[in-house]
Amino acid sequence: MPKPKNKFVLGITGNIACGKSTVAGMFKTKDCLLIDADYLGHNLMAIGSEVSRKIIKSFGPGILNADNLIDRAKLSEIVFTNWKALAKLNAIVHPELIRQIKRRICNSKKRIIILDAALIIEAGLTGLVDKLVVVTAKRQQQILRSQKSLGLRKNQVILRIKSQISQRAKSRFADFIIDNSAQVSKTQEQVSKIRRQLWKS
Repeated sequence: MPKPKNKFVLGITGNIACGKSTVAGMFKTKDCLLIDADYLGHNLMAIGSEVSRKIIKSFGPGILNADNLIDRAKLSEIVFTNWKALAKLNAIVHPELIRQIKRRICNSKKRIIILDAALIIEAGLTGLVDKLVVVTAKRQQQILRSQKSLGLRKNQVILRIKSQISQRAKSRFADFIIDNSAQVSKTQEQVSKIRRQLWKS
């Protein structure tokens, strides 16, 4: 399912707690479709879905909560301490997630699509985007933000950071880099500058 030539896809990516979703929201206007890959991924794990059945079969009933739903915290404890387990999970989730992303792009009536996805590079989706924005932040900020918003321990955050391509490596793929280490207003200034360049062209 190739990307329609009349669509412009702006990819927004970044490692854990760098603020990629915040930045994606800043780019979003009424003329854009925002695709949130994390949201789609959560839905794929919903009870009864083919993806959830494959995950449960691969990782066992121990990852379920009292309501027989996949407990993402339990699953995370497994995959972020075992790279083979993470690769196995990605092999289950990514193919269907990519299909859904491509379907939404092709079916969208909007010409501009904002793709908010942590694994654009890791999942081989760089060819799907016309321009790529990599959002960065200092590691200490990643740790503090993750502890505050996700309730993770420091060692858990470090493991998740290590599971992703480094910010420096990701930045080599970037058309634009946004430093989200300072105040929100500074981030907004960077977004506005990039938007002027892109929409002008």
